[in-house]
Amino acid sequence: MKKTLYLMRHGQTLFNKRRKIQGWCDSPLTELGIKQAEIAAKYFKENHIVFDHAYCSTSERASDTLEIVTDLPYTRLKGLKEWNFGAFEGESEDLNPSLPYGDFFANYGGEKEIEFQKRVADICQKIMEEDNEVVLAVSHGAACRKFMQYWEHTSSIRQKERIGNCCILKIEYENEEFKLVEIINHDFSNFSEAIPV
Repeated sequence: MKKTLYLMRHGQTLFNKRRKIQGWCDSPLTELGIKQAEIAAKYFKENHIVFDHAYCSTSERASDTLEIVTDLPYTRLKGLKEWNFGAFEGESEDLNPSLPYGDFFANYGGEKEIEFQKRVADICQKIMEEDNEVVLAVSHGAACRKFMQYWEHTSSIRQKERIGNCCILKIEYENEEFKLVEIINHDFSNFSEAIPV
């Protein structure tokens, strides 16, 4: 049976705005981040998308986003957390190395890239093996990107740009395989209605 996973990034946070490296550390949603989540909620409502279950990472920026998008009870999962950037957490994004990061952050107490990618892929597989048909999972930018790359061999859609806040990835799950079928509102900050007045 074909199932659908809506994997989305959280709304803009204070650290996003200040260009701080934000993996396992956390910061609150900004006014714009709240508005982005409200626009995502509107998208789901207008398209009559009803979730069986909702999940998010254990970071508050993810659960705060989810609570704006839906009032459905949800489960927080460590497997959906962002990359652990070790000693670089909370530092300026200017300190990020060139892509691909590989095991750079593992040298400073963070996660190896392949371990992080497998963690996210494994938890999404576990989620979809549950008795769910339509699922919302709120996670993080690098987590969404690494999940897409893990399953890029099954998908023809490519996202070259940065995954914007509240970007929604519509992913089909069937026969233990994921396939990206749509990237929805890839950057909510481009919408005039998302700009706080």
